[in-house]
Amino acid sequence: MQQPNRPRTVRSASFGAVLALSLAVLTACGGGGGGSSPPPAPPGPPPATTIPPSSASAQQCAPTNANARDSAGNLLAGYRAGTLDTEKQFIRSYYNEAYLWYSEVPNIDATAAAYSNTSSAAATYTSLDSYFRALKSPTRTASGKQQDQFSFTYPTADWNALSSGNPGGFGIEWTVIQGAPPRNIRIAFVEPGSPAATNGLARGDTLISVNGNDAINGGNVAILNQALSPQLNQRFTFVFRPTGGTGTTDKTVTLTATTIQQSPVLTSSVITRGTQKIGYVQYTTFLAQNGEGQLISTFQNFASQGITDLVLDLRYNGGGYVYISSQLGYMIAGNARTNGRIFEKSQFNDKRTADNARAATPFFNVASGFTGSGTTANAPLPTVNLGRVYVITKGDTCSASELIINALRGIDVEVILIGSTTCGKPYGFTAKDNCGVSYFPIEFKGTNAKGFGDYADGFIPGGTGPTGVPGCAAADDFNKPLGDQTEGMLSVALARATTGACPAASVGLAKQLDPSVGLGDGYVPRHPVRSSAFR
Repeated sequence: MQQPNRPRTVRSASFGAVLALSLAVLTACGGGGGGSSPPPAPPGPPPATTIPPSSASAQQCAPTNANARDSAGNLLAGYRAGTLDTEKQFIRSYYNEAYLWYSEVPNIDATAAAYSNTSSAAATYTSLDSYFRALKSPTRTASGKQQDQFSFTYPTADWNALSSGNPGGFGIEWTVIQGAPPRNIRIAFVEPGSPAATNGLARGDTLISVNGNDAINGGNVAILNQALSPQLNQRFTFVFRPTGGTGTTDKTVTLTATTIQQSPVLTSSVITRGTQKIGYVQYTTFLAQNGEGQLISTFQNFASQGITDLVLDLRYNGGGYVYISSQLGYMIAGNARTNGRIFEKSQFNDKRTADNARAATPFFNVASGFTGSGTTANAPLPTVNLGRVYVITKGDTCSASELIINALRGIDVEVILIGSTTCGKPYGFTAKDNCGVSYFPIEFKGTNAKGFGDYADGFIPGGTGPTGVPGCAAADDFNKPLGDQTEGMLSVALARATTGACPAASVGLAKQLDPSVGLGDGYVPRHPVRSSAFR
């Protein structure tokens, strides 16, 4: 039996992450963008002096780094007094050791004002984060995208809460269809039992205002960004317009951000079409460990009902734990197709020979038994033994979600994509804590059993070339509930599964819409940490 290794704490730097979607923010004049991120610096000559090992500067914390201290200002266990310069030296050293493209790191002046502000705790974090981002490789992909869109930093305490599957918020997954006035911000889905759910909010509701500020044409962008990514205990008053509603049906709700228990299997069903029994599951994240048990229960039901086809809905799934993605691959394909096969192989930089020698993940065929997973260790996983799967995707489908697409194709399971191009993140990293900040520089590239991992511009439904995958174009349909057989993306998947062809409307959609804008069906504004694949 092949069982996943137990994930350890962030400070042990054991999570391998395949990060995806960069943090999307609203602007006064345009849609998603990079916010205050500095432009990529041109490559410079390597430093004249040898870069010391990161261990020489590790856990030596600046006086104004609040992430390294408790509420009384005392250093947390394992940390000692240092300076901002010491913390920046750690960043540069760690890049030199771990970064996949360490030879492409620009020669940045760490003493520049943009990286040296310690006037407050917030300014200190910004200085560290800005310096970290300035060191990213400036190389671009074939389509012109920055090669490294994904390396990032995150306060370790926040990362620990998020990686447990209990992030803060209202239980709303937003989608920004248009970020510039007139803005169009809608609810993609709500978590069951969350403040949003108990206040009657639902998929498709349109945001009208926040704390009295016009969300459609108003200029207070800061309040919108705060409301879409709230801190714990922040309180906002929203006005929403239900799908198909008018001004007379608007709903006013006041929500306080709290810890949310995610329910990754948002909905599942078995749909009968003639002699076909088509399983459908909407899976929202691989990051919540309780998703493992929910997937197992779902596939036990699918197996007992004898499904003949499967629609896997990953349109909002930004990634998560690799082991759950691997388990899902096994539950789809079964033992005969996966036994002895590689799910994913990680390629690190040329300094990391030991990592390169051992970094292969199999298709796990037993439950983990991890705390919070709702599973029993080594219990055999159910499987539906299918040689074909229909996967619903869009630009928010990232990281561990793309990994399962690539892995199944690597063992010749037929993958048919329904929707739009995925985010394009075949890379990964480990979380490395230093002074209460977790650093995530890209460390490896993941490949499948056939050695393929070149999908930095995403997998394209119905596209051509190495990243073109058989399938149909489809746009997200916010006017219908997820799982509704008439919802735009699911209806196309069902048509393809029952007829073997894309419906005419899907073919027309593919011709009309520019694939570079993700079919125009919106993006999910989320921190990059939620678009990841953790080991």
